[in-house]
Amino acid sequence: PYFLLSPSTPQLSVYVPFPSPREAAIALRSLSPDREPRKGGISKHLALTGSTLSVRWRADEARILRVSVTSFLDHLALVMETMEMFGPPVAL
Repeated sequence: PYFLLSPSTPQLSVYVPFPSPREAAIALRSLSPDREPRKGGISKHLALTGSTLSVRWRADEARILRVSVTSFLDHLALVMETMEMFGPPVAL
């Protein structure tokens, strides 16, 4: 993954390349149900472009951003480990 951090307001973009668009879509579906626990103060947007998953956060405070990003990266690591363990997806 690579990161783009904005110095002016607490926001961050992360781009995660996957071997294929299908694996990126699996990751997106696995990570999308995790909504932010707070009602305000942060927003997270996930999107796909080919085989790249992009995530964009905007927050009121840097601390809130850090907590959300850390949680997301933990979940992303688990998704990637699981996909690696089971191998590439097969066509149905």
